[in-house]
Amino acid sequence: MQLPGAGPRRRRWWRWVVAVPLVLLVASIVQVGTLRFVDPPTSAFMVARQVSAWTRGESDFRLAYQWRDRGQISSNLPLAVVASEDQRFAEHHGFDLEAIRKARERHEEGGRLRGASTISQQTAKNLFLWSGRSWVRKGLEVWYTALVELMWPKSRIIEVYVNIAEFGDGVYGAQAAAQRYFRKDASQLTAAESARLAAVLPSPKRYSVERPGPYVQRRTTQIQRQMRQIGGPSYLEQFE
Repeated sequence: MQLPGAGPRRRRWWRWVVAVPLVLLVASIVQVGTLRFVDPPTSAFMVARQVSAWTRGESDFRLAYQWRDRGQISSNLPLAVVASEDQRFAEHHGFDLEAIRKARERHEEGGRLRGASTISQQTAKNLFLWSGRSWVRKGLEVWYTALVELMWPKSRIIEVYVNIAEFGDGVYGAQAAAQRYFRKDASQLTAAESARLAAVLPSPKRYSVERPGPYVQRRTTQIQRQMRQIGGPSYLEQFE
């Protein structure tokens, strides 16, 4: 026997079950669509770092972040991050299936499991999500990456990425990094300086731009060579 009012309560519950995911779905689309045109004032990773500082009592901690349009950033930096992290950036649609396959094969052969995260994925993760390895976060990363690739041109993806990437503890984006480490504007970054910035990604707390160890020095040289191999500054012309 059904209790009085059980039917309406069940219907209300199902409406919530359907409505909440739908609202979140629409909100994420609006969110990504808005940031296609509006420069993000912050990112999820920046907010998380600031909150972490507050909870640890780091009262002197200050985020370093200044947005710069792509035309105000030396072309060397986007070229360096593509050469270093995602040489198939122009070809894939957010997910480099070839890199994923190779990473899996290396792991099966006994090698260390390495990520095959694209610049699109890193942009989506840094801008909208949190660090971690849960299936929920990974699923949201896939969703946001697909939205970013669908709604933004490649030029916008690389512009946002070089503006929100972390190049040191609390140092986010090209302008903050250029000023902190080289005492210059982002528009003046040389190929060598850009390669050194790219060399610390995606582990800016482990590797230092300011005090580059053997790995960063070696990686900087490799990235400069890769920058030339993919076509130099002319490579970026396809995103204009």
